[in-house]
Amino acid sequence: MKSAVETLNPTRVRLTVEVPFEELKPSLDAAYKKINQQVTVKGFRQGKIPARVIDQRFGRGAVLEEAVNDALPKFYTEAVNEGELNVLGQPEVDITELKDGELLAFTAEVDIRPTLEIPDYSGIEVEVDAVEVSDEDVEKAVEQLRERFASTSVVERAAAEGDVVTIDLQAKVDGEVLEDGVAEGVSYTIGSGELLDGIDDAVKGLEAGGEATFTSELKGGSAAGKEAEVTVKVTEVKAKELPGLDDDFAQLASEFDTLDELKDDSRKRLEQTKKYDQATQAQEKVLEELLKLVEVPIPEKLLADEIETRKHNLVNHQLGQMGLDLAKYLEFQGKTEEEFDAETKEQAEKGIRTQFVLDELVNKEKLNVSQEELTEHLMRRAQSSGMSPDQFAQAVVEGGQVPMLVGEVARGKALAVVVEAATVKDTNGEVVDLDDADETDETAETVQAADAVEDATAEAAEAKDEQAEDETKA
Repeated sequence: MKSAVETLNPTRVRLTVEVPFEELKPSLDAAYKKINQQVTVKGFRQGKIPARVIDQRFGRGAVLEEAVNDALPKFYTEAVNEGELNVLGQPEVDITELKDGELLAFTAEVDIRPTLEIPDYSGIEVEVDAVEVSDEDVEKAVEQLRERFASTSVVERAAAEGDVVTIDLQAKVDGEVLEDGVAEGVSYTIGSGELLDGIDDAVKGLEAGGEATFTSELKGGSAAGKEAEVTVKVTEVKAKELPGLDDDFAQLASEFDTLDELKDDSRKRLEQTKKYDQATQAQEKVLEELLKLVEVPIPEKLLADEIETRKHNLVNHQLGQMGLDLAKYLEFQGKTEEEFDAETKEQAEKGIRTQFVLDELVNKEKLNVSQEELTEHLMRRAQSSGMSPDQFAQAVVEGGQVPMLVGEVARGKALAVVVEAATVKDTNGEVVDLDDADETDETAETVQAADAVEDATAEAAEAKDEQAEDETKA
């Protein structure tokens, strides 16, 4: 077999392959054997029909077609390996010559990963928020803890701000009660903003048995986005009673003996959270600066596929669960379809560029993924998916998604290398030591960076992994 590679553009090549006919013999034998099992000829047992008889009865062309279809993937893969190509997706194959007994020639056009030059990135500088925890932040955290330990008691008075009311709801659109617009026994804290706009004003001042009607735009369901006439009936009013802010509360709500110890612990937790957020912000900003340094050509088909995947996921999964279509979503967002398409394309391009650049860094820095790093990342992904680690791991293995997870962690390690080389300062002008973040061990830092990379490449990761599988099989 002879092969040659012609570069059509930085992300696409044409392979020209010539195969001497004798190299087709294994596929020809397989073709005769397959046809033997599928046809019957009087006077011969099934599977024992001579090749000359098959040629006479069914035509040599049918045999050649079967043989070529069997052989093409093998010769294509050999040509890809000879050319040391990193291909993306499936090729477009054209058989240019087929001379029985002499030669098979074909061309294959396919997208490839572009060759990237990663420049020196040690000069990257970014600014992040300073880690500052105010007394007000601590007081707010403690107050939220008090809310968790609040008790309620039924009162015989009108409902007021902060009360917990039990309500029945009925929503009408154009005078008709919606099938999914009726709810009974709903518990609601006045002022929480967790239900419909206008409901707080409607229920304030109502006692048990009181009823009011107001107009509100529905946020979900079959009539999402439409103005509805909502009737709310209060069936019970409960006053919320917060525990006293003292040492007894500290002992009730924590392992600490005094309120001061509880507040000190709250301050430390807030600082650790802000340090973690600061590290994430640094990773995101460093990634932005890194992408500015590298010119990344993007295969047109890969970009089109990723845009389509993002749209499909939004419309059929996210919006579908909320009972919305794309038109209504765009109306809520205040965007035109053209603006939405432009944003989707921009996000898709960034996702592809991020993956290409970090994959190149993985190779350049010869980074490997340890079992510990992979396990830690898997557990985080399981937590965000709402599945147990065992369930998530089983789904990953059965779906052939292990290479995807390995890729995410490897890219996280690549990003961590760049962040370590960059200069990170906070808004106070102080150099930030990211090793002081909440999780300082190398594995946790890698996984945190992998999370940042996952955010940048979200939505079409699964599609790209399928393409990677195609490369392996090709």
